[in-house]
Amino acid sequence: MKPETDFDRGTAVRRVGETGDRFQAELRTEWLNRGIVNGGLLLAVAARALGERLQEGSPHVDPFALSAHFLSGSAPGPVEIETSVVRQGRQLSTGTASLIQTDHKGAQSERVRLVGTYRDLDTLNDEVFTTATCPDLPPVEECVSTETASAEMLSLSGLHERLDLRLDPRTTGWSNEQGPSGAGVARGWMRFRDGREPDALAMLLASDVLPPVSFDLGAAGFPLTVQMAAYVRAKPAPGWLRLTQSTRNYAGGFLEQDVEIWDSKERLALQARHLIYVVPNGD
Repeated sequence: MKPETDFDRGTAVRRVGETGDRFQAELRTEWLNRGIVNGGLLLAVAARALGERLQEGSPHVDPFALSAHFLSGSAPGPVEIETSVVRQGRQLSTGTASLIQTDHKGAQSERVRLVGTYRDLDTLNDEVFTTATCPDLPPVEECVSTETASAEMLSLSGLHERLDLRLDPRTTGWSNEQGPSGAGVARGWMRFRDGREPDALAMLLASDVLPPVSFDLGAAGFPLTVQMAAYVRAKPAPGWLRLTQSTRNYAGGFLEQDVEIWDSKERLALQARHLIYVVPNGD
């Protein structure tokens, strides 16, 4: 039996009753990012629960195309995930998941609503026709480790104690005297510190771990993901993941953040797009 990893503990779900559509999970403090639970981790939790529901009577075990709306910020503590099956076909199965949290007053709030389509990624053929190019990153040892961040920043982000994240120094000017470039780009390498190898669920987390591109734009405020779409294109090979994200349009306080994840074989394994609201300082 494989040893349980930080990520597997952080995304573990358990069914309420022997059968049924409801699951429970515990959002852990070690996945906080700036005081709230990381959105990629929330997506992975909801996707794991929905995957377990859809696997009943179906070979479709892998998240393939996901759309998630983030309705409110999540705090550490217990959550319930309500799932439903929309359709189970020969190639694809689709369902929904709602992640619900109860506050200290007993009021329930829906945090995330997910619509997900699943399939067996092992059945994808090997044909690839693409104009996408693998990002040209400096070697891992020449990139900036998030361990070098200030003690205050690290105290707000237990996430980085679980991840080995190395940032392309050409995209970190916002964090030093160089200043933001204005290009709206972030790039870097990622792997788990405990040696866990990447898979489809891990890439959902990885799609939300780089510094938001609003930092590189110099946009003041707290960036929050409102909606996210993710497409898993392949099972990632073992080893480091290359992450890149960018934006082309920031208007009215909102920007899109396009994400690509490439595996160690330089294969495009995930594409995602976030809609981000940059909450003005003081709001």
